[in-house]
Amino acid sequence: MYDEQRKTSKIIAELTMFFLSIGADRIHSSIERDGRHGKITFRANYQPGNEDRLQDLKCLEEQRNDGIEDIYWELAGTGNFGETSQLHLVGMMVDKAEIRIEDGFVNLTLYKDFG
Repeated sequence: MYDEQRKTSKIIAELTMFFLSIGADRIHSSIERDGRHGKITFRANYQPGNEDRLQDLKCLEEQRNDGIEDIYWELAGTGNFGETSQLHLVGMMVDKAEIRIEDGFVNLTLYKDFG
C-alpha cells in the first residue's frame, strides 16, 4: 500500500509541474480513495498562447500498463519541467482519464485502481 501512496504523489507532482509549465497560477488538486479505487482531480488555468500544449494531455488516455508502471513509476515527477514523456508514463499508471477544457481552465479527472 505504501507504494500506491507514493505512486499517487508522483502523479500529483508530474501534473502540477505540467500545469505550472503552461503558466497556471491557480491549481487545485484532490485525491479521493474508496477502498481499492481512487480518483485524482485537477482544475487549473493556463496562460493564453499555451492552448497547443493542452494537446499533450491526450497522452493521459494511454492504456494502463502494469509492467511499465511497476518498473518506471518512480520516474514520474522527476523529468524536465512539463516534459511530455512523463505525461505518457502517468497515462500508463491510471485506468481512465477524463479531460475537459472550458473557460480558460482544464478539468482533469484520473481514475486508478489500487488493486
